[in-house]
Amino acid sequence: LDLSRIESGIAPDAVDDVDLGRLAQASADRLRLFAERQGVAIEVHAPSEVPLVRGDRERIGQALLNLLHNAVKFSPPGSVVAIRVTPAESEVVVAIEDHGQGIPASALPRIFERFYKVDRARTRGVGGTGLGLSIARHVIEAHGGRIWAESVEGVGSTFSFAIPIRGPDLAATPGG
Repeated sequence: LDLSRIESGIAPDAVDDVDLGRLAQASADRLRLFAERQGVAIEVHAPSEVPLVRGDRERIGQALLNLLHNAVKFSPPGSVVAIRVTPAESEVVVAIEDHGQGIPASALPRIFERFYKVDRARTRGVGGTGLGLSIARHVIEAHGGRIWAESVEGVGSTFSFAIPIRGPDLAATPGG
């Protein structure tokens, strides 16, 4: 249901200025207890001044939480998950880096599809619906952004998204 609502577009009254640095810190704080239970530390690296993006703070936060939750869930105890917020020329990039088992190169093109899960033998005992990455993709694209993943098996993964500093008028068109 949540994915269907996201696909239908962003509500005009939800569009606001969003500080992705503060949102990254709030997301880390929200998942800190879960991370501690997993034996994983979360670090946030963001400059004190991050250009604002236009968007739905709740939806962008949901995308960020989905990515961060996955990073913690698939990280071994004793490791660190890092969130890096980096202003670029015309966008702000958020990257979530983990040191988990990584994703096979053959699976990378499909990981943002609905219900897609990497080889079940590799993720046995790890729950999930296979919708979190699809939801994140729809949210970021609805904000005029892009999302991608890089991974090396046995080394870890980095999930990144970029949202334009001066994005499209999200209230004007359904779906961004």
